[in-house]
Parts: sequence; structure tokens; C-alpha cells
Amino acid sequence: MIESLALAMGLSPYDPDFWMPLAFMGALFVLVLAGVVLDGFDIGVGCLSTFATESLRPRMLALLNPWRDANEFWLFLGMGLFMAAFPRAWGQLMGELYLPVTLLAMGTLLRSVGFELRLRAPREQQAGWARLFGVGAILTAMSHGALLAQIALAYRGDNGHYGFVGFTALCALAAYCLLGASWLIMREGGELRARAVFWGRRSVRWVAAGAVGVSVVLALGNPGIFLKWTGGASRMPVFVLWISMLAAFVCIEMTLQRMINTSYRNTALPFILTLLIFIMTLGGLGYSFFPYLVLDELTIWDAAAATDSLGLVLTGVLAVLPVALFFNVWVYWRMFGLSVPPEPPELGH
Repeated sequence: MIESLALAMGLSPYDPDFWMPLAFMGALFVLVLAGVVLDGFDIGVGCLSTFATESLRPRMLALLNPWRDANEFWLFLGMGLFMAAFPRAWGQLMGELYLPVTLLAMGTLLRSVGFELRLRAPREQQAGWARLFGVGAILTAMSHGALLAQIALAYRGDNGHYGFVGFTALCALAAYCLLGASWLIMREGGELRARAVFWGRRSVRWVAAGAVGVSVVLALGNPGIFLKWTGGASRMPVFVLWISMLAAFVCIEMTLQRMINTSYRNTALPFILTLLIFIMTLGGLGYSFFPYLVLDELTIWDAAAATDSLGLVLTGVLAVLPVALFFNVWVYWRMFGLSVPPEPPELGH
């Protein structure tokens, strides 16, 4: 496929004018995936904290402490890379998506302010700042859903589509709640784990409904994508993807039901399967839109900066990437497994 694209453009696959925009698009996709997945459990726990009891909320937020600074890294790095590598698409996309992007910025700000000030506020004010963090997380999750709906609708914003945007925003909220709940099931025991199982059970079917709804709208509203899914050699991989997603949803449902009825076994399985659903969803979207940034209008080569500018950005990325990878691997390797609260030291008499 890549060689065919290069030949259609009259370029060699090894020509920097061809492979550099492609490489930056791959890097941007990885950053978006990392941001959605690694920041996702943070967003999900924040959303669930608004439904938790006052006694459980401090422990939920304490579990997030090691990752808060790292989670903000993905959003800023992805936006910076997109602006630098694809400046010709930045203005057009931001013009079409200004409302959900504004809500995303507001949600991110409220999350950061609420979390940081909770740590520094007097005890009697901490509950209010924790609620602000939860509100910011809900706003962030729903803005992601609105962004996804606008992309699936090809940026059509008339009154007839507001219902779909609202539905997708609620399903995105459920998706992050499922990710946060499955992470809590893996990380914590006792009452919090039991409540997380309940939250996960309430969320999983909404997530499945959202995945089906977005796929149907995307396929029926864009004939090119429908043909891409159903034609020729693409038919079998798309079929395997759908079967895999269905199996993941069913397995999550069965695992959570088993936790309610029998015992807490395979506590990491719902989290791993939820991560796979997020990865498959983003991978399917990337495949559906490739090679366009703006569907049927602007390819990644049309939107890319000049090759000399991309080379300069690439030099900076190669200089920063090893440090960023080391920092994030060092921070995130502890996100799996059961968390044990630290015991206070014994004071001498």
C-alpha cells in the first residue's frame, strides 16, 4: 500500500518528501494512543470519584499521585508535534473542532487545578477541590466523545446531529469510567474493588453501544470508508477486528459478573481487555482515515510542513525522545498490580 501511494505521487518510498510526513504521522498516532490509554485511567478514576463515597475518594485520588505529572506530558507533546509537522491542517481542523477542543482545554485545566490544590488546601477544603477534579475529568471525557462524533460526521454540525454528538459524549464517558474501574479492580481491594466492579458493569454496554454507533455513522456517512472496509483484501482484517472487539466486550462482561457471583480472580484481565478495545478502536479509525487528515480533502503530505522544517523537528524529537521514554517507562511500570498503602512508621515512646 505504501509503495502504491509513493508511485501515485511520483515519488520514491525512500524520498524524504514521502517518508518524513509518514513518519511524523506514525509518531503522532503513537502519541495520541499513549495519551488516550495512559491518561485514560486517570480520567476514568476522576470521573468515578464523583460517584464515590467521601470515605473512598481520598484513596482513589491517592492512587493517581505517581502518574499525574506524566499524564500531562502526552497532551502537550502531541499538540506541539501536530502544529510543527502539519501546520496546513492545524487551522482547518481547529476551526471545525473549536468547541470540543475548548471543552477539552477547560477540562484539563480543571483537573490540574483541582488535583494540585487538593494536595495543598486545608483539610476542610480538600473535598471541594476533589469534586472539581472529578468535574474536570467528566468534561475531558465527554469532550473526547464530542471530538470523535465530529470526526465521524465529517464536521457536519447541523441540528440533526446534536443527538449523536451527545450520545457519543456519554459513551466516551462510560469508556473512561470502564477503564478507570478496571484499573481500580486491579490496583485495590476491599470496598473500593467491589464498587469498581459495579461501576464497570454499568459502563461496559454503553461502551459497546458507542463503538457500534460511531462505526455505523462513519461507514454510512462516508462511502469511501465503507468501500475500504468491505472491499477486496480489507474485508478479512476488518472482520477479525470486529470479532476481536466483540470477544473483548463479552469477556469483560463475563469476568465482572464472575467477580460479583464467585470470587476476584484474574483482576488484571478487565483492564488489559479494555486497553485492547481502546487500541483497536484508535487503530480502526487510523486505518479508515489514512492517508487523509481531513477526509477526502487534505492528505498528510498536503498538510505537512516543508521537508527542511520537518528535518529540524525530527532532530529535536530524536534528541528528546530517549529522555522522554526513560522517564515514562520509569514512571508507568508501577501502574500494574495490587497497590499496598504505606504503613505509618512506629514512633518511639
